[in-house]
Amino acid sequence: MSSFIIEGGHKLSGEIFPQGSKNEALQVICAVLLTSEKVTINNVPNILDINNLIELLKNIGVNVENPSPKTYVFQSDNIDLNYLKTNDFLKKSTFLRGSIMLIGPLVSRFGYAIVPKPGGDKIGRRRLDVHFKSMQKLGATFTYDIKRHTYKIKSKSKLHGTYILLEEASVTGTANVLMSSVLAKGKTTIYNAACEPYIQQLTKMLIAMGAKINGLASNLLTINGIEQLHGCEHTILPDMIEVGSFIGMAAMVASKLRIKNVSYKNLGIIPKIFQRLGIIINHEADDIIIQEQESYTIDTFIDGSILTISDAPWPGLTPDLISVLLVVATQANGSVLIHQKMFESRLFFVDKLIDMGAQIILCDPHRATVIGSGRKYNLRATTMISSDIRSGIAMLIAAMNASGISEIHDINQIDRGYQEIDKRLNKLGAKIKRT
Repeated sequence: MSSFIIEGGHKLSGEIFPQGSKNEALQVICAVLLTSEKVTINNVPNILDINNLIELLKNIGVNVENPSPKTYVFQSDNIDLNYLKTNDFLKKSTFLRGSIMLIGPLVSRFGYAIVPKPGGDKIGRRRLDVHFKSMQKLGATFTYDIKRHTYKIKSKSKLHGTYILLEEASVTGTANVLMSSVLAKGKTTIYNAACEPYIQQLTKMLIAMGAKINGLASNLLTINGIEQLHGCEHTILPDMIEVGSFIGMAAMVASKLRIKNVSYKNLGIIPKIFQRLGIIINHEADDIIIQEQESYTIDTFIDGSILTISDAPWPGLTPDLISVLLVVATQANGSVLIHQKMFESRLFFVDKLIDMGAQIILCDPHRATVIGSGRKYNLRATTMISSDIRSGIAMLIAAMNASGISEIHDINQIDRGYQEIDKRLNKLGAKIKRT
């Protein structure tokens, strides 16, 4: 088990480029299974989850080339469906939440898929009903193997278009239905679809492959199925979660930092939320500049009541930044109520922040009130274990502020979503050692 040893109290300076979006990469890489032609994807992040997915596709029979560090060329012209039945496939896909998005392309093109209960972050219950009920409406059947803990999805004939009202605006659920319907017979309508930039990017890629999709960037998508898709070239957006993480880091250690090429128009409400915590953010060209601030003050509502920050489907605040915002608030002037609506276990890492001296009241599994210290004192160093990607990066930000030496264990969780984060931050002045 790898660990980070962090010497806190060091300022950052310079500029940093965000990696390609993890969440988008998981979707568009699964989509290469929809065609037998070559698909080139640029700006692919070199992180554990993506590398595991690419390795999984190789084992399925996808030919993968890596002509340059961030570019991959995929060709799915010799797929081995029998590999899906092996214990090796089940073992590898169990630890990868994104493997659930293999269902759509596999069933759509080959009429068959097997997936185990997917792994990923330990952040609470994450239902699969949206995926399976939507596939059933498109004409597929699924069964659950109790002994092997696997789902088997089949379609004896070509999937057929239909009207689908999603029970929740699930990003991965929307991606799966979208990839299932582009080759289905007839018209499919998806209402209450997620419309995050990840889905918009997947939609643009599918259109470039020949798909007929209307409603881009809305929650109502209309797909007219076609016989087959062709190859294309696609470039992944910068990771907006990493951009938000860098904003939080700079604020916590009172540093000036330039975040390069952030695709500002695709950040949505993220900069505004950090500004409501009192952080000064300048937008220049396609860069974000965080100013060195010795103090920042949390905003209030117009009537003077305590600010509430909560996650919501896009264009609301992404839940993946809730942990970072909570940590940043611990050093602010003022108080804020953080409401994590989507996942019931994501706030449980705050007990470690309390051990570090943060003033936080965990109201229930979904809500925490943060009483900022106004930098009267730094957090105290401690030892922590990362249970998921986002709490892991939040712990790292806290450790960078803390006085003394902190340790974070099980950092493979952080590596799942952040590319060589220790090396990149050390170049800016951080003191992080990997052991």
